[in-house]
Amino acid sequence: MRPDVQDQIISIIAREAVLEPAEVRPEMTLEELGLDSLGLVEMIFAIEETFGVSVPFNANEPTQTDFDVSSVGAIVRAVERLIAGPAAAVA
Repeated sequence: MRPDVQDQIISIIAREAVLEPAEVRPEMTLEELGLDSLGLVEMIFAIEETFGVSVPFNANEPTQTDFDVSSVGAIVRAVERLIAGPAAAVA
């Protein structure tokens, strides 16, 4: 994981969860952080805006996507793949 990407995502998640970034660890789930569906959608919007990417996420069916939101670390890895572009997804 790239530290700069991880730090920015942790900052976004912490803001949405009303926590300090130091309280957010890569292994934590969104449920453990207390993020509800609205918080999840706000987080997705913030990630898209911050990184200039389009997150393939359907709020109505969050489990039916390639964008893994199972943990903070999974989100970081998914965003890193989006930043790297389509070529990275094939590799």
